[in-house]
Amino acid sequence: MASEAVRYRIQPKRPEAHRFEVSVTVASPDPAGQRFALPAWIPGSYLIRDFARNVVEIHATSGRRPVRIAKVDKHTWRAAPCRGPLTVTAEIHAWDLSVRGAHLDTTHGFFNGPCVFLRVLGAESRRCEVEILPPRGARYRGWRVATAMRRRRAPRHGFGTYVAADYDELIDHPVEMGAFALGAFVARGVRHEIAITGRHDVDMERLCRDLRRLCAHHIRFWGTPPPMDRYLFLVTAVGDGYGGLEHRASTALLCARDDLPSRDGGGPDERYRTFLGLASHEYFHTWNVKRIKPAAFTPYDLDRENNTSLLWAFEGITSYYDDLALVRCGLISERDYLELLGRGATTLLRNPGRTRQTVAESSWDAWIKYYRPDENSVNAGVSYYGKGSLIALCLDLLIRDRTRGRKSLDDVMRALWARYGRMAIGVPEDGVERTAAEVTGLRLRGFFDRALRSTDELPLARMLKTVGLGLTLRPAESSSDRGGRAASTPARELARRVTIGARVANDGAELKLSQVLDGGAAQRAGLSSGDVIVAIDGLRATPGNWAALLARYRPGDTVEVVAFRRDELMKFTVTLDARARDTCVIAPEAVAPASASRRRRAWLARAPRRA
Repeated sequence: MASEAVRYRIQPKRPEAHRFEVSVTVASPDPAGQRFALPAWIPGSYLIRDFARNVVEIHATSGRRPVRIAKVDKHTWRAAPCRGPLTVTAEIHAWDLSVRGAHLDTTHGFFNGPCVFLRVLGAESRRCEVEILPPRGARYRGWRVATAMRRRRAPRHGFGTYVAADYDELIDHPVEMGAFALGAFVARGVRHEIAITGRHDVDMERLCRDLRRLCAHHIRFWGTPPPMDRYLFLVTAVGDGYGGLEHRASTALLCARDDLPSRDGGGPDERYRTFLGLASHEYFHTWNVKRIKPAAFTPYDLDRENNTSLLWAFEGITSYYDDLALVRCGLISERDYLELLGRGATTLLRNPGRTRQTVAESSWDAWIKYYRPDENSVNAGVSYYGKGSLIALCLDLLIRDRTRGRKSLDDVMRALWARYGRMAIGVPEDGVERTAAEVTGLRLRGFFDRALRSTDELPLARMLKTVGLGLTLRPAESSSDRGGRAASTPARELARRVTIGARVANDGAELKLSQVLDGGAAQRAGLSSGDVIVAIDGLRATPGNWAALLARYRPGDTVEVVAFRRDELMKFTVTLDARARDTCVIAPEAVAPASASRRRRAWLARAPRRA
């Protein structure tokens, strides 16, 4: 394969039909017949997505002559032998409004590289040039381009030619085009931009100010210089949505427009805190996942699953630091942070699957379980995000306690950056554990065996006590009670409330069971996920009166439930249970040793400056 650059061209050909036209030109194709492939997945989202399914049409030419091209497997094509240059052109359907896909209509265009750019097999290490063209028509004259890809012959935020060192870099720079709002700030010498697509009324000045503080904190945490010389937040605001995907110098975020900051000038409300936590998570990934990455991802195999047992560290530890960074840099209060910790612990405790699957197993099986949830997922698995973040919390507090504050998880992360991230070396499967032991001088094998490779409960209460925090458990007040706050209902009354042991779908007019919990009252009675409850003890049941109907009963009471399973009417006798004490509240202890209080202040304090 010759060393010429691989040249791409992409244009929104028919925005109203959601079609991009994408071509790739190879100057010197393989004499035996050049092969091309679309990735089967996108790094950061661990599921085989088969992006080739969105190819509507594909053809090849050499000069003005057509060249036969045929599919050899589900995502690979082979062109007939020919002299170069060889151009393959594909029409790609783009109607996936998510952070991992491609989306095009008459209001904007967005794409991730794996969805649209054919990989020239054998030429992945070659330099790539991509010409980004606007759609034709007067209605699109105001469109601009937002991407972290390097410009070659394109004005800032303009259409034209962009370059990447190789295919891996090419597909790591998502692109937004349209009439987006734009904000900018500088954090620790790095220019950052925020491009917001969709209807919104954001206070851009406030958003830039808050993100500047957050990004400066993360750069200070890891140390300068940062691994990027510019950074871009690509934000799509919708009525209801949530998601993020990390890239080497940018992130794609999907949020509800009401999650963005309003102009009222108050502190971050709960919804805005959610957005800041998402932005923090993806920005932390600039180091932890994009540079510090499992050996299994070095390099990525884009044709198949890349299994690793380390997602608990790369996603879980990142999930720990995303909210911790918000309190450390002063964007939220300590009370807010403890509420978020309580909610995280509550989510884990309400998940029966935590007793069935370890986080190491959850990490390995992400491809077939986590990203393919079903009605039984809550009973069979555990989230390496949620439990992983609580493992990181326990590990951090354990290190601080045993070293009397001399070391912390912060030191472990910076060591991983120095040993693996800066050197572009993949982390072996035992690399996080070995680094933690070496940096701290502690024997941590027992902790890791229990936390990662067993389903034992985490020592949350014991670890929190080392920093003067108490953990209490209570029954949920309602189905909307996410934990983290003290109950407003007296404890005696909470103890008398019942549960049917199932979760209800929150959409539509039907009272449909979405999940039936292992060992709960509904499962014991024979009810199943998907059943539509129509009556309880002869009274009609609806999403609106469901809670009130159950409030009439006490633990141990028996009720008759009438439900449809498919089109068959069935009756069940259900013995109701007391609500479990699975709602967690974390708060400072009334009386705590001075050393614990000092340790808590050090834990939540702004990270020290690093050279």
